[in-house]
Amino acid sequence: MEPGEGPGSLDLHGDEEIIEVVELGPPGPDDLAEEMEDVDFEDEGAEEPDAEAWESEDDEGVEDGMEAQDDSEVTFSLHSASVFCVSLDPKTNSLAVTGGEDDKAFVWRVSDGELLFECSGHKDSVTCAGFSHDSVFVATGDMSGLIKVWRVEAKEEVWSFEVGDLEWMEWHPQAHVLLAGTADGNTWMWKIPSGDCKTFQGPACPATCGRILPDGKRAVVGYEDGTMRIWDLKQGTSLHVLKGQDGHQDPLTCVASNQDGSLIMTGSVDCHAKLVNSATGKVVCVFKMESVTPKAPISEGEEAESNSVESLGFCNVMPLAAVGYLDGTLAIYDLSTQSLRHKCQHESGIVQLLWEESSAVVYTCSLDGAVRLWDARSGKMISEYRGHSAEILDFAVNKDASIVVTTSGDHQAKVFCVQRPDR
Repeated sequence: MEPGEGPGSLDLHGDEEIIEVVELGPPGPDDLAEEMEDVDFEDEGAEEPDAEAWESEDDEGVEDGMEAQDDSEVTFSLHSASVFCVSLDPKTNSLAVTGGEDDKAFVWRVSDGELLFECSGHKDSVTCAGFSHDSVFVATGDMSGLIKVWRVEAKEEVWSFEVGDLEWMEWHPQAHVLLAGTADGNTWMWKIPSGDCKTFQGPACPATCGRILPDGKRAVVGYEDGTMRIWDLKQGTSLHVLKGQDGHQDPLTCVASNQDGSLIMTGSVDCHAKLVNSATGKVVCVFKMESVTPKAPISEGEEAESNSVESLGFCNVMPLAAVGYLDGTLAIYDLSTQSLRHKCQHESGIVQLLWEESSAVVYTCSLDGAVRLWDARSGKMISEYRGHSAEILDFAVNKDASIVVTTSGDHQAKVFCVQRPDR
């Protein structure tokens, strides 16, 4: 398939099954905002049953003698512990919000690292942070379930709410609506700043990952028991449930959708990535990563090397998808043939991957503290950026793919300039 052809023209074949790719014309912002206005939010009590405490794992992948080289342009160092999350403001890409283990979140300027304001009042590690679609609001969420929303221009808190232990949080792509998943299996949806609320009750286990689909009317949520649900946000009903053999055998770790929302991909601790038709809820194919080298027998007291899918995403300009694994494998899959196209090996586990918006370039960050750019067509690494003395925990790429902002276990956030001569 030529790069010019969008994912909408995919001709996918599964076992005895042809996927029907549903063309969803992108609705305008006003349509979606009005759609969300019609949602019947009901006031829900804020009290939640106690969920099990979230246990943090020991830091992995911090290598002795990491190079002291620093390719970054700006370093933000107001955090006093590991920095867990980062987001860029969608409208101008000039502001970043970071949250960390020090129970703090900061909004700061990407150009010079200058602090704009602190999102104060959290009492636990801030693990989720993000700007609304128009950059008017920024939301910060901590592990205990306290979520706060701030009006960016006024630098003031406008709303807060407490849920059960927080797993993930995401803004609606076109409306001032916030979605969050918690350890008790619920997915919460609020209008901001009114706080009108709706809950979607999943199985009695953590809602481990979630994503609002591009149509703004549905969300896909993955759970610890291996199931996945597609929710109708307006009706509050479950449209499709993947479970049993169709679901995963282990907890879901990540979900993604392609640009028009016709395809969903789910990743799991079971090392499988599943491609799902969002209109029918049917699995189109399963990508399984087989180990290249057989694992050496485990001696007593030694743990088996674990592997899992940590991150995944679709390319916007070619029918390709990328899956990042904890064992350091970046797999590029060809969606039209449902086959493995390239395998790009990292020495340390991949934490997250992101595609450039308008090219077949995929970015990875890993436990060895480096950001790498890969050409998905050739499978070759384009460039590598270093500067952190510990693992990278999260990163964001701006719209024109000129800068990458990273956060790390070394208590710092960094801005890297990645403009390439071939553009």
